[in-house]
Amino acid sequence: MIALRELTTIKDLEQLEKIERNVWDMPPLPIHQTLTAVKNGGIIIGAFDKKEIIGFSYGFAGFKDSQTYLCSHMLGIEEEYRSKKIGEQLKRQQQEIAIRKGYSEIHWTYDPLETRNAYLNLTKLKGICSVYMENAYGEMKDGLNKGLPSDRFEVHWHISSGHVREAETVNYKNPVPLNEVNINNGLPSCTVFHEEQLTEDIYGFEVPKDFQHIKSENQEIAMEWRMLTRKIFQGLFRAGYAAVHLIPGKYTATYIFVKENTLNLGGHK
Repeated sequence: MIALRELTTIKDLEQLEKIERNVWDMPPLPIHQTLTAVKNGGIIIGAFDKKEIIGFSYGFAGFKDSQTYLCSHMLGIEEEYRSKKIGEQLKRQQQEIAIRKGYSEIHWTYDPLETRNAYLNLTKLKGICSVYMENAYGEMKDGLNKGLPSDRFEVHWHISSGHVREAETVNYKNPVPLNEVNINNGLPSCTVFHEEQLTEDIYGFEVPKDFQHIKSENQEIAMEWRMLTRKIFQGLFRAGYAAVHLIPGKYTATYIFVKENTLNLGGHK
């Protein structure tokens, strides 16, 4: 049974180093930085199997355009514990603690071509995204990111909103498709459109389900996917749409986009 608890001491934070090295193959964050963060509105949560830490989430206080929010910067889980809903448990606990501390939103980023992350962030947690960041972290050399621009979706999780709190899951039926993926070669494709032509209530855009496999097989095709999705997603966001859901299939996954102003983001019903 996995137990979760907030980490607030130097001894607690020292336990993160092994996971950081194992997950990202990089030097760990300085403890003086993480300790300062948790003393100033940040939230770090550890996931434990008995007494051994096997995962964590790390967020610090953020401020932009006169708005305060929790910036959720890292979430890492040891490989043998993945696909067991521990990431979702960490986010749910983060949500509860953030609400207690007075936050109404949590922001974080993820690679829009990593569909496992997309499914958790949008479908499970009901985060939304209408912000696209080109090469957000510059050149990254870790195993997951090496070789491509570090483009990111910025998720806004309106943790007290009706959109997030409502128990029923919206059934996003019959989206207007913007593309169709050629399964045999993994090549990207898209219906050519102008932003002023985007008038439907709901659109769907298909991406590869296992982008890391495409990267390992053909870096050029992976780059084509990066550049095409960058263009399409930015166009949808400029037209007032937000990514709100991901529907996984056997070989591909479909992003769902709706008008952001139709979502109930103003608070708990």
